Amino acid sequence: MAEYDFLIVGAGLYGATIARLATDSGKKCLVIDKRDHVAGNIYTENVNGINVHKYGAHILHTDSEEVWDFLQRFTKFNRYTNMVVANYKGEMYSMPFNMYTFNKMWGVITPEEARAKLDEQIEESKIDEPQNLEEQALSLIGKDIYEKLVKGYTEKQWGRKATELPSFIIKRLPVRLDYNNNYFNDTYQGIPIGGYTKMIENMLSGVEVRTGVDFLKDREALGALADKIIYTGMIDEFYDYCYGELEYRSLKFETEYMPDVSNFQGNAVVNYTDAETPYTRIIEHKHFEFQKGEGTVVTREYPATWKKGDEPYYAMNDTKNNELYAKYAELASKDSKILFGGRLGKYKYYDMDDVVLDAMNDFKALS
Repeated sequence: MAEYDFLIVGAGLYGATIARLATDSGKKCLVIDKRDHVAGNIYTENVNGINVHKYGAHILHTDSEEVWDFLQRFTKFNRYTNMVVANYKGEMYSMPFNMYTFNKMWGVITPEEARAKLDEQIEESKIDEPQNLEEQALSLIGKDIYEKLVKGYTEKQWGRKATELPSFIIKRLPVRLDYNNNYFNDTYQGIPIGGYTKMIENMLSGVEVRTGVDFLKDREALGALADKIIYTGMIDEFYDYCYGELEYRSLKFETEYMPDVSNFQGNAVVNYTDAETPYTRIIEHKHFEFQKGEGTVVTREYPATWKKGDEPYYAMNDTKNNELYAKYAELASKDSKILFGGRLGKYKYYDMDDVVLDAMNDFKALS
C-alpha cells in the first residue's frame, strides 16, 4: 500500500486548499514544492517590517461566502480596497474607469455627460462584432480611454499587438458612472494580516510538507508514495512537451528597498499605461497592510516572453494554445492516478477565489 493518500505537487493556494480539505477528511497527504518556501506565487516575505509580495501583487476578492469563510479559518483580512491609479506620461487617472477618469479625460461633470461622451466615441468606432481586444475596447470605452489607458499597458503585458489578442481580456475592466474607486465589485475583499505566507502555513498545519523537492527530477519514486497525485505545475512539462510547448507570459521583478523614503507613490498599485515605460506597474507594498515599517519597498513589474527555465505566470489562451492544451487534457483524462489543478495545471487564468473554489470542487469530485 502507498504511504500517502495524496501527493500534492505545489504548495500554493490550490495545493494548500486540497491538502487542508483532504487532511480534515482523514486523508494522509504529502505536499512538495520545488521552491524553498510554501505559498507559491502569493508568497510574502518580511522586509524591514513590510510584507513584500515577492511574485507580484495579490488581492483577495470574492463574492463566494464559502471561499471567504474557508480562508478566514486561517487568517484575518484587513479592509484593504484596491484603488488603482494609472500614470500616462505623468497624467494620473483613476482605474477602474469612473467619473474621476472621465472628468480628467474630458472635463465632464455629470454621469449623463460622461455617458454621452462614451456613447459618442463608441459610435465613432462603428464596431458591432469585435474580433480582437482593440475592437472590443473601442466598442466599450471609445478611442481616448483606449489609447491612453489600455493599449500600451495591454500590449506590454501580453507582448502582442492589441489586434492580435482575444477580445475577452478587456472585459475584466469595469466601467462606472460614479465616483467609486474600488477596482472590484465583489462583496468581500482584503489582504491577510501578516501576509499570505502565514495564511498558507496555517492552512498546511499538521500536513507533511517538503520544500526544495522537484517532482519531475524523481517522479517515479515520488509518485509511488501516494495513491493519487495532485499536480499544479505545467501540464505540458509534465508530459515532456510531447505535443509541443504551450505559450506563457512571464514576469521579471525589480524590487528596491528605500530606507529614507516613507511614502514613494501614495498608493499600493500605480499602472504605467504608455508604451514607452518598460514596466507595467509599480507596487508599493506597505500600502497593502497599512504598514509603517522603516522606509518603503517598491517593485517594478516587467512583462517578459516566457522560455524554458523561466517562471510561467499567465497562460496565452488564444485558439492555438487552447487547442494544444485540449490534447494534454485528453491525455491526462486517461490516467486515473493524476489530477491537474491551478493556473498551470489547467492552463487557465484564475483569480485567487477561483483557485480555492476550483480546489474545493475538485476535492468533492475525488471524495
